[in-house]
Amino acid sequence: MSILVIAEHDNASLKADTLKTVAAAAAIGGDIHVLVAGANCSAAADEAAKVAGVSKVLVADNAAYENQLAENVSLLITELASDYGHILANASTTGKNFMPRVAALLDVAQISEIIAVESADTFVRPIYAGNAIATVQSLDATKVITVRATGFDAVETTGSAEVVALSNATVAGTSSFVGAELTVSERPDLGAASVVISGGRGMQNGENFHLLDGIADKLGAAIGASRAAVDAGFVANDMQVGQTGKIVAPDLYIAVGISGAIQHLAGMKDSKVIVAINKDPEAPIFQVADYGLVADLFDALPELEGKL
Repeated sequence: MSILVIAEHDNASLKADTLKTVAAAAAIGGDIHVLVAGANCSAAADEAAKVAGVSKVLVADNAAYENQLAENVSLLITELASDYGHILANASTTGKNFMPRVAALLDVAQISEIIAVESADTFVRPIYAGNAIATVQSLDATKVITVRATGFDAVETTGSAEVVALSNATVAGTSSFVGAELTVSERPDLGAASVVISGGRGMQNGENFHLLDGIADKLGAAIGASRAAVDAGFVANDMQVGQTGKIVAPDLYIAVGISGAIQHLAGMKDSKVIVAINKDPEAPIFQVADYGLVADLFDALPELEGKL
């Protein structure tokens, strides 16, 4: 049967992780369709049509889907589900909101955050904060799957899929969109950045996070933080990297004043190159680091910025 990939977008453009979700679908094998549900989302649909390996783009352009309310989107997906053997979405905040609802409505078990595909019914996913890797097989007729994007490489945008408009609109009537408070930054998005520099409890306070700014600007990096730094109120929680924050896998990850708790490692240990700066030579972060510098960050950061 065919595979349905739920596109992640902001109505104007497709999010990069959708290309990685399509890569997971391609590893399963089969005819790949992409659902773009939004309002005034034709631009995002046009981008989806160019994704390599996609044969059809389904566009549900309706005010009911403008803000991706999980109650509405899950009903739409459930209506389409009978034509598909697999339904995939990125394991983002949005995907984690509506996909469990889809699984419940279809009365199947969700397979969460896969990082590899063994076969059409067997998948690999991390458990216990990434300390163990489970290989799971699903016997459900429809497999509802969220994809950890860091486990797959994005596909090319060289396709030319057919675009089909859907006329039906599903409104659950149980929720409404009130508003959104979005952080605006000139730096790259934390989840998509190729370079990330993160600070931990060792930064001591929020003011000291400014020590990371110059380095981030010179490297074109996003700035993240450990859970300890967020819990201490140093920075906002949308900067958190870890199991309960953002999962990142940049080309370069610089951990500053971060001890390396399991929760944090689960969110960044797939980074291509990991650099750790910590004055404690026994810090667990050094066990996963490719390069480690045992030094006081308040001496090391200004010197690093000067060298750059």
